[in-house]
Amino acid sequence: MKRSLTVLAIAVAAIAGGAAWYLHGKQPQRDGELALANLQAAVSVRYDERGVPHIQAQNQTDMYRALGFVHAQDRLFQMEMLRRLARGELAEILGTKLVDSDRLFRTLGIREHADRYAQQVDLNSPAVQALQAYLDGVNQYQDTRPAPLEFDLLGIEKRPFTVEDTLSVAGYMAYSFAAAFRTEPVLTHIRDQLGADYLKIFDLGWHPDGVIDPPPLAAEDWQALNSIARLSQQALVDAGLPQFEGSNAWAIAGSHTRSGQPLLAGDPHIRFAVPAVWYEAQLSTPDFELYGHHQALNPYASLGHNRQFAWSLTMFQNDDLDLIAEKVNPDNPNQVQINGQWVDLQSREETIQVKGGEPITLTLRRSPHGPIINDALGANAGKTPIAMWWAFLETENPVLDAFYQLNRADTLDKARSAAEKIHAPGLNVVWANAAGDIGWWAAAKLPQRPAGVNPAFILDGSSHEADKPGFLPFTANPQEENPARGYIISANYQPLSASGAAIPGYYNLADRGQRLNDRLSQADVKWDLHNSQALQLETGTGYPARLLQPVLTDLRNAAADDNERALVEQLATWNGDHNLDSVAATLFNQLTYQLTDAALRDELGDAFFDNLLYTRVLDSALPRLTADAASPWWDDRNTEATETRADIVKKAWQATLAHLRATLGDDPATWAWSRAHLLTHGHPLGQAKPLDKLFNVGPFAAPGGHEVPNNLSHRIGPAPWQVVYGPSTRRLIDLADPEHSLGINPVGQSGVPFDRHYADQAEAYIEGQYLPQHYSEEDVRANTRSTLHLVPAH
Repeated sequence: MKRSLTVLAIAVAAIAGGAAWYLHGKQPQRDGELALANLQAAVSVRYDERGVPHIQAQNQTDMYRALGFVHAQDRLFQMEMLRRLARGELAEILGTKLVDSDRLFRTLGIREHADRYAQQVDLNSPAVQALQAYLDGVNQYQDTRPAPLEFDLLGIEKRPFTVEDTLSVAGYMAYSFAAAFRTEPVLTHIRDQLGADYLKIFDLGWHPDGVIDPPPLAAEDWQALNSIARLSQQALVDAGLPQFEGSNAWAIAGSHTRSGQPLLAGDPHIRFAVPAVWYEAQLSTPDFELYGHHQALNPYASLGHNRQFAWSLTMFQNDDLDLIAEKVNPDNPNQVQINGQWVDLQSREETIQVKGGEPITLTLRRSPHGPIINDALGANAGKTPIAMWWAFLETENPVLDAFYQLNRADTLDKARSAAEKIHAPGLNVVWANAAGDIGWWAAAKLPQRPAGVNPAFILDGSSHEADKPGFLPFTANPQEENPARGYIISANYQPLSASGAAIPGYYNLADRGQRLNDRLSQADVKWDLHNSQALQLETGTGYPARLLQPVLTDLRNAAADDNERALVEQLATWNGDHNLDSVAATLFNQLTYQLTDAALRDELGDAFFDNLLYTRVLDSALPRLTADAASPWWDDRNTEATETRADIVKKAWQATLAHLRATLGDDPATWAWSRAHLLTHGHPLGQAKPLDKLFNVGPFAAPGGHEVPNNLSHRIGPAPWQVVYGPSTRRLIDLADPEHSLGINPVGQSGVPFDRHYADQAEAYIEGQYLPQHYSEEDVRANTRSTLHLVPAH
């Protein structure tokens, strides 16, 4: 037995040693010397205490090639997953469960559009040459270094990354903004099946006189639209990849700052994932310098700053995607009616490779309005073809040039010119420079639509309401430069139009922007990095008071005893602060869901109700619902009686207490927000147990909440709540001292499992800490932990 135990111990040690050796071989190399083909001169890559590379090169081509190499060694699996998602190739490595997602993305036309666009780019333009150098660096890393752990687990074969891949990922990012898939089917269903009285809470400016006999949709069509909405949402969740959701940004003129120079703050709101969306890098040559935040497969920083200027982004939220019901020729199912004429549908075939299964051949159709998106459902597509008009597919959209120029925009004119080249998706560019200027441009190619057409609903393809006569000029877009108030805020709310023209969109609540404006408008406050941190981390909102005030009497009447009445009074006096100790935050968010469920589910049915929970229009609808005691939503269609608002509020209150007692215990004193509001950063492989223990990061008790400045946000639903998205970084740059800016990564700089930088910032992030973004030569040298020398290959 002693001999057997010895042999077992040796075997275990050998296995452990082999595993350690295997994992060690997968780690990034951040010191020593490596040869890189096509370099003109040696490049120095100094890594700081967070694993951020500070790249020094003698020319910009070498700089971008080195960036591609070091970006790939930290994020190659993220790059692979993003291009496969965007191009509809996930089933090839993940099997049949991803076929629906692949079919959707093939149907959207992102792959086809990227391939066609890549053939038209100017190969001699500085932007494309920079991209090609960057991709060469990515591919050299992939060709010469060990494959990531995930490649081995999934059996992924290496293949070169291309310009088409970068453009496809840009298409995915644009699609992830599009709220139309989730919103237009449910709003059209409410209009056509329930009627105008039920639309009032959504305040969409519904104009029935402007609707021209929409084609009737059969039961299977509604089922198909529901499936598309659900598939659209689930495809992003299943892939475990970033999805853009909102954002905060503000620029403050020097007249309102302690330093006397502009200050820029930005925190784009993106779905949490491992690795995080942004890859930080400082790039420098004798004629260029930038500290930037990069997306996978993109050499140009989406967020950045240097000594002269800084910028951040938020989502414009303009509606640049229309769903259009086509009228089919009864004598020829391959024709649809366009303005009185029968027009042939175009079609093409594509093949999805499926791991462990037979290849699937798709027939994808297109009308003059755009791709027929219910082809994504195959045999369950319904009777009515639904086309998708999407500005991303229909505009020139020189986005490569736009961000190449924005990375170099040190004047108002240069920043405005760069923003004008962003056509889709719509982005708010918030910018400041050391000369004292601040600016904001709502960058998008805004489509013109016929008078009376409301794009919040599915449009009639056989009439003129689906026409796009043209686009508004960029000068008509919302924008400001050096406003007299001394600051600019962008927080995804409906912006004022420069031309007065309506700009349809799926905008977020105004509450977050109003709260920021309340703080920044205080004349006696001088802003600096310290109080700007406090503002980014604020966890309060006035939204609960707006929603609850009309039904407080009903809630008081619903309370069954003194203990329940005490809970109601907690809500009545609550200031909306979602701090970790708050019981009221837990109570309010559960009550919000129960009110929504009790009032709306019976009319909508489970499928449409579940889709509505993923829309922004619901946030705006709920305060209008509670304020309208006569709304038809209050009647429960499942009973013979006619319920009142008081009846539904009482039902929701009772359900709220029952659920919280069952979930968090009988004592309301223990219903703290810290127990109910949790953040786990999920890796694509962490969705399956026990891999979640290896790849995911968390859970963490999360302060903040839905549409507060510290927008650690969850979906409306029952407790406990998983934080879905929030600040993807928090950045603060004072242009008086841009070399000492602050930032944070939600997880870590590296996407390599078991690397020391895989999750080394996660706790600091959730605690609201900020870390230095080293910029000056002195600071970089003092905080360098290792140096990688890239030298020309002989």
